[in-house]
Amino acid sequence: MNLKNLEKRLSHLVGNAIRDYRMIEDGDRIMVCLSGGKDSYTLLSILRLLQQRAPVRFELIAVNLDQKQPGFPAHVLPAYLEGLGVPYRILEQDTYSVVKRVLPEGKTMCSLCSRLRRGALYSAAEEMGITKIALGHHRDDILATLFLNMFYGSKLAAMPPKLRSNDGKHVVIRPLAYVPERYCERYAQLMEFPIIPCNLCGSQENLKRAEVGRMLREWEAREPKRLHNVFRALQNVNPSHLADRDLFDFENLAGAFTPDGEGDPLVPQEWPEDEPAGEGAAVVRFSPRPQKG
Repeated sequence: MNLKNLEKRLSHLVGNAIRDYRMIEDGDRIMVCLSGGKDSYTLLSILRLLQQRAPVRFELIAVNLDQKQPGFPAHVLPAYLEGLGVPYRILEQDTYSVVKRVLPEGKTMCSLCSRLRRGALYSAAEEMGITKIALGHHRDDILATLFLNMFYGSKLAAMPPKLRSNDGKHVVIRPLAYVPERYCERYAQLMEFPIIPCNLCGSQENLKRAEVGRMLREWEAREPKRLHNVFRALQNVNPSHLADRDLFDFENLAGAFTPDGEGDPLVPQEWPEDEPAGEGAAVVRFSPRPQKG
């Protein structure tokens, strides 16, 4: 796929995710969290393209958290963003030393590192009058989280495309929610983004997340539509066909099956060949699809 076609595909997927979950509204001031990795570069680039075409006005402010990793090339992101003319802010917080001091060698760093980063970004967002915080998690990140929670946390949960922080002060959005990781990889190559490697979480190849990522890539290589179908399952949840007693009132369920077969395990299932999530609709309309009846 050449750059023009890939950019068009990314714009469709991101625009549809924004519309479906009403991620961006008129007057939004959006913090784009830029780590220096392929995903956050892709996020910023596509949001800038949509900003030019969107029917609503919104600001983009790129924010990088300098975690004081040894050898971190602090000049790269400011030079890149100034070259684009993108407003930005560099936050400085030595989370690297904290993580290395608190956790023993070989211990998973992601959880602590993520909490420290989140706290710094939330504080900056409040100070800057930010209305939305945009993160660069793509479809495969969301699916990896789903399987990690299933395999190791005994719960059915993933990363939502849009969420409100626990204190209710911040709205986090993931505009790449419909985007396969391979698109970000190819786009980063074609755009020649100045990638900055991570010496914390990104350097731990034996993490369970890395193992799940390899599993997902193997699945996609063998059956390309499998990950698409798993993601669509997250958008098509039937509580009565799961087993969560808090989500569905199994205790008081009685009587015959409902006319449409709800609850009937003998109703035949069909597996339609459907289009990928978010594809095929107009870009940057930013108006929500009708809710399920």
